[in-house]
Amino acid sequence: MSKLYTLRDIDVKQLNALALAYMGDAVYEQAIREHLLRSGRVKPNVLHKEATRYVSAKAQAAAVKMMHETGFLSEEEEAVLRRGRNAKSGSVPKNTDVLTYNYSSGFEAVLGYLYLLGRNDRVGEIIGETMRFIENPEEEGTT
Repeated sequence: MSKLYTLRDIDVKQLNALALAYMGDAVYEQAIREHLLRSGRVKPNVLHKEATRYVSAKAQAAAVKMMHETGFLSEEEEAVLRRGRNAKSGSVPKNTDVLTYNYSSGFEAVLGYLYLLGRNDRVGEIIGETMRFIENPEEEGTT
């Protein structure tokens, strides 16, 4: 699908942080859905309940804070995280506090940024680390 549309790296780097988060949200959601289906969880009510463990603002914020604290993110990724975290969406989060929502937006911005740059291996590493953290929060910084 990405072959149909091209964005130069310079264009991606200049995109609004909320646009990056919009893309990152979709990338992450698809990865989680695929993870759940491939792990054998296929009942609709189970899928939804399990998915919310991973895609909630609280889970994303906790995971990205852990990655920040352990130095898992590169300087470039940290800069995008800050941009996403500091972006003003103009909306009020429904199920969480503003700080958690902002970290979650930063997390999604990093994924969107890397995805649009075609750095799919790194997207996979970050999503994998996030899933490990959410599934085993006591084992912070597993890689």
